[in-house]
Amino acid sequence: MTAHWLLKEEPTHYAFADLVRDGRTVWSGVHNATALRHLKSMKVGDEGIFYHSGDERACVGILRIASAPRPDPDDDRGSYLVEVRPVRALARPVPLSEIRADPGFAGFDLLRISRLSVLPVPGPMWDRLLALSAAPGLTAGSKGRARGSAPPRRGSAARRKR
Repeated sequence: MTAHWLLKEEPTHYAFADLVRDGRTVWSGVHNATALRHLKSMKVGDEGIFYHSGDERACVGILRIASAPRPDPDDDRGSYLVEVRPVRALARPVPLSEIRADPGFAGFDLLRISRLSVLPVPGPMWDRLLALSAAPGLTAGSKGRARGSAPPRRGSAARRKR
């Protein structure tokens, strides 16, 4: 059975468009014990929502877990990493404000534990996120709504750290 995840990243650090351009990346730098436990539970073929954190705060794309979790050889703190590949951009970003307003997301870890960078997405909530991305959205001025393209990326595309 395929599990579903939500993985957060600041779009000024590494955006979904960067993942699409690169074709794959290593998801690393997770140190929170709960987020690390989630990352270590990932299986090849699982899918995830790429969530732009920071000022954007929106679900923007779907990615696929492309490698089993393994220790990060460049991290002395005992972190793990997985390789991810893009699947597709969402038809439209789903802003955090829209998720908060939807009773179908009651109890969602994204709302309960907002600092968590890797978290599971229960099946009904995954389906709801995909449905929201296919539907017309809130007005452009809504808090948490995507505000256009991310600024140019800084640093090496070969490896990113969170």
